[in-house]
Amino acid sequence: MQHTSFSNTDTFMARDNVATLLSKYDEFINLKLKPNLKTVLDSRDTIYSTISEYQKLKAQIQTIQDCNLKEMKTMTDIGNQFYVQAHIPDTQYIFVNVGFGLHVQFTLDEAMAFIDKNVERLDKIADKRSAEADKIKAHIKLTLEAMNEVLQNR
Repeated sequence: MQHTSFSNTDTFMARDNVATLLSKYDEFINLKLKPNLKTVLDSRDTIYSTISEYQKLKAQIQTIQDCNLKEMKTMTDIGNQFYVQAHIPDTQYIFVNVGFGLHVQFTLDEAMAFIDKNVERLDKIADKRSAEADKIKAHIKLTLEAMNEVLQNR
């Protein structure tokens, strides 16, 4: 029967290997997974913000149509949440930001159709971002579990 014994050198090497492995796991979480998660969540939040703006615009268009407004006064954001009063002499057409700094003139019905289609498209993209975030969170959890297992098997 052969007997194996670990010397102090072997113990230190094993601890060093464990520390190195844990360090690599930690680095993977903090330098790869968490930044990726933040990027995906920030992207999704931007999409949700855009959807919210479209829904506000849709509600305003609906009010114009329901009240059969031909002209109106409103407050408009000129940047950084700074609002000024504006007079709209003709509500037949509306300019809608379609992205990339472009504004297109639509009738109210065209604008509603554009908004509905765009919100549907953005919802799908937001759902994909949520699924990506869930996968990244699962990878973080698995990596943390692997770290815990390494610590348990010391």
